[in-house]
Amino acid sequence: MARYDSAVSAPSTSPRTLIIAEAGVNHNGSLDLARQLIERAAEAGADYVKFQTFIAEKVISASAPKAAYQKANAGDPAETQLEMVKKLELSAADHRALVQHAALHGIRFASTAFDSQSFDLLGELGVDFMKVPSGEVTNLPFLRRIASARLPIIMSTGMCDLEEIGAALGALETAGARRDSITLLHCNTQYPTPIEDVNLRAMATLREAFGVPVGYSDHTLGIEVPIAAVALGATVIEKHFTLDSTLEGPDHSASLEPDELTAMVRGIRRIELALGGSEKRATPSEIDNRAIARRSLVARVPIREGEELTEANLGAKRPGTGVSPMRWDEAIGRRAGRSYGIDEPIDASDLP
Repeated sequence: MARYDSAVSAPSTSPRTLIIAEAGVNHNGSLDLARQLIERAAEAGADYVKFQTFIAEKVISASAPKAAYQKANAGDPAETQLEMVKKLELSAADHRALVQHAALHGIRFASTAFDSQSFDLLGELGVDFMKVPSGEVTNLPFLRRIASARLPIIMSTGMCDLEEIGAALGALETAGARRDSITLLHCNTQYPTPIEDVNLRAMATLREAFGVPVGYSDHTLGIEVPIAAVALGATVIEKHFTLDSTLEGPDHSASLEPDELTAMVRGIRRIELALGGSEKRATPSEIDNRAIARRSLVARVPIREGEELTEANLGAKRPGTGVSPMRWDEAIGRRAGRSYGIDEPIDASDLP
């Protein structure tokens, strides 16, 4: 699948993987940092740079605690989730500036909305697709709002079982979304995800269970797992990145730094080339090796004209420019049409 295009209602079927560089909230509430993230994502070769759009009070109650990884990475452990997230909001004006900055640097802007007002803002900004984050898969009213945009939908499935995913897909379709416009991302929401909990094979399970394109939203450390996901058929890869993984904030420590993001994109593009097509054939680069590596029927010892060809006087040696040893049985018992010296290739005319 190639990139999403706002002029169409569903992703194309190109084998090119859509790479989303997830800036998320790694701007720490700074418009300047957000601009730098856009620049780094563009330099890395990602298709999209994606942020998160929300009004904290509309999403999080005052009593909501922080996750364990947020307590470890986002300053005061006693701070509530609302207090932490409130500092990470970007205004509508900030969003417009970022859309322009992304266009200036040749990368598409995307964001995940977490509330209806933010959803409306993204609609006004003309985003190419809507993203359902893992935490909203069980939010029926919001799923209906997402479907109302009539845009392609990417839905992460962290923390979900197949029944919950099926229910969400049903809700989206009932509200007007087309099944063929939805891509499911296998995901684990722990930051960072323990490698033994990745379960990449579940991506294929999603594809088989629901008949939709699948991809992978990665929260592991490093770049190996998303590259492996592409080899297993991911059409979309989403990966968090940051300017500096040591910055204070909930997601920085589990995010790639710019050089790692570049390496991931390069690795994915190489894997796409390596995947190639499904036909098993000799490729252009190895055609010439046939003559070098294969063998031909030769005279193992001197053979006189008219002498019977036998296992004792026939052999098979490189190069493979003469009669194939696969015709060995045809040669045995024939009479030599001429005399042969040691290692001289047997003439095709001596075979039926």
